[in-house]
Amino acid sequence: MTPDFMSGAQEYRPLVLTLALALALAEFGWRRWGAGRRYDLRSAAASLGVMVLGIVPKQFGALVSGAVLFALAQLAPGQLPIDDWRTWAACFVLVEFAYYWFHRSSHTVRWFWANHAVHHSSNEFVLPSAYRLGWFGPLMGSWLFFAPLVLIGFPPAMVAGLLGANLLYQYLLHTELVGRLGPLEWVLNTPSHHRVHHSREQACLDCNFGGVVIVFDRLFGTFRAEPEGRALDYGLVHRLESNNPFWIGLHEVVALWRDALAAPGWRAKGAVLFSAPAHSEKLARSFRVSSHQDREGI
Repeated sequence: MTPDFMSGAQEYRPLVLTLALALALAEFGWRRWGAGRRYDLRSAAASLGVMVLGIVPKQFGALVSGAVLFALAQLAPGQLPIDDWRTWAACFVLVEFAYYWFHRSSHTVRWFWANHAVHHSSNEFVLPSAYRLGWFGPLMGSWLFFAPLVLIGFPPAMVAGLLGANLLYQYLLHTELVGRLGPLEWVLNTPSHHRVHHSREQACLDCNFGGVVIVFDRLFGTFRAEPEGRALDYGLVHRLESNNPFWIGLHEVVALWRDALAAPGWRAKGAVLFSAPAHSEKLARSFRVSSHQDREGI
């Protein structure tokens, strides 16, 4: 990113963190004394721990992805003007499109799910759960989904800035405080849509992948509406009960590594790494059973 862009982002970081904390405290008050709901303070503290422990690896990952995107920008036929609103408008739409496929792949390809599972590990849907972000996204290739934008001429700083705004917007979606938002639900990603995305219920799996907008989910058939009249069950399908931020951040990466090692040969290892999570886990179980039977001489 350019020095001006980075210095501008640093300037607003204290304000953003202050607002995020204020909103989290307001939500805590509403749940405990307004709605009479439970609030798991240990889980919220674990979410903060995941965020703090991820600072160094995520900064390193940002340097790697930034270096790659700026190198790719040199291969572009030209740079689109950063001071033209039409460039910003087009880049916003394409960043949203790229984010949709990145997020969808983070649920449907186990390699990416190993990092993204961290974000779905909270069993309570509150604002601090938004802090649970995987530590290794750029190192595992998340930048691949945004590289085409740079290669066709969008400035890397613009792509990074709009992606950052996308993620900041999504912080506001991690709450049960806000109900449905009427006509806005047709275009924007809302807390209602994101509650469905974070549900572990079978009917809600792998849906509502949008960032700021929900348009691409509606276009590609991955939209699910929130059921009326009841709360959803949140968290991972294989529920994670730990509040240890180290284990929250690493548990699925460790599981993927273990399953890949159990697979015989490179083709089998590739299938474990890059197939859908449920299929990958099923393959790994079959490989372990087969290996055990071989050892037992069955």
